[in-house]
Amino acid sequence: MALVVQKYGGTSVANLEKIEKVAEKVIRTKKAGNDVVVVLSAMAGETDRLIQLAHQAAGDPDKREYDALISTGEQLTVCLLAMILIKHGCAARSFLGFQVKVHTDQAYTKARILDIDKDVIKAELDRGAVVIVAGFQGVDEANNITTLGRGGSDTSAVALAAALGADVCDIYTDVDGVYTTDPNVCNKARRLAKISYDEMLEMARAGAKVLQPRSVELAKKYAVPVYVKSSFTDDGGTLVTKEDEDMEKEVVAGVTYDRDQAKITVVRVPDRPGVAARLFGPLSENHIVVDMIIQNASVDGYTDLTFTVSRKDIKEARRILEEVVKEVGADRLEVDEDVAKVSIIGVGMISHAGVAAKMFSVLAQEGINIMMISTSEIKVSCVVKAKYTELAVTVLHSAFGLDRA
Repeated sequence: MALVVQKYGGTSVANLEKIEKVAEKVIRTKKAGNDVVVVLSAMAGETDRLIQLAHQAAGDPDKREYDALISTGEQLTVCLLAMILIKHGCAARSFLGFQVKVHTDQAYTKARILDIDKDVIKAELDRGAVVIVAGFQGVDEANNITTLGRGGSDTSAVALAAALGADVCDIYTDVDGVYTTDPNVCNKARRLAKISYDEMLEMARAGAKVLQPRSVELAKKYAVPVYVKSSFTDDGGTLVTKEDEDMEKEVVAGVTYDRDQAKITVVRVPDRPGVAARLFGPLSENHIVVDMIIQNASVDGYTDLTFTVSRKDIKEARRILEEVVKEVGADRLEVDEDVAKVSIIGVGMISHAGVAAKMFSVLAQEGINIMMISTSEIKVSCVVKAKYTELAVTVLHSAFGLDRA
């Protein structure tokens, strides 16, 4: 007997017919002799509908009430699946985040999981029931409902798998695995049979939408095998696992892009100790993630600082920084939302020279100007004008030998 955690995304539970199909998969897994914990997202489009309602009601809604509202979509799906399973003679019990409990910090809309109570789940598994948990949500120390950010159900599933010591965490979605790039952009994209935690983490951070980055962080930390599968077919699948020798043979495993980028430049910042901390500190305190950072050489005691944030954070980041810019004596703030980040990723880059140079050369041949560059051992990212996103992805995918044969 194995303990299996299964997560189903919004497209997998978009209507009753699809929830019935999910129930069939769950029952098959249960009849095979496994204990099963299921994590569900809201129906496709439901969270967007709730977000729209919140902004229609209040413009800039209170974050506590916002989380309480947008978490309700998952309550609908977990209850419906439990009802359907029970109808088919399969014992089942649904739980919301505060019932389990999934303990989080108080960072509304971006909460991080601190701990999960396992007793309730284990008691239900011991009586032979399928346990269904609402993804995306938790509860803070004051019993306020919190949400984990878009794609947070992935994190819920992996966190539960880690807490329970599950044998595997299956992530069911509308694609049949992890591809070398987005098949909607490049029709020569190939599905990967397996990918390392580090590669998947970099791909998720760099724009791949298959898994939420924090879910991959947890999977790596607790060595949880994660299988990305399609809800609509039994074929395919990609195993996210520990790095092995085969993975190192490929210089680049994938090409990703992220249009959810905004470039901010603080012009003529006084070049003295503490100024950078004064600029970035308030962003961190407001849970705004800064991605790429470039500081120009100092001229006449001043420098320019350029960095990227998510587009959804740009309004708040601008509000925060406009005050700080005045306080530190910088000249002005410049914002460019017409950008995208394109990245190449692969553990094989560690042992191969000239990868970054090749990337820059390929982009130059297509007349694509690079505005910012960021590197790590297994990733090179470039910020380019948004209109060049698809072209950059396609030519890089081909240049590094990733096209389907």
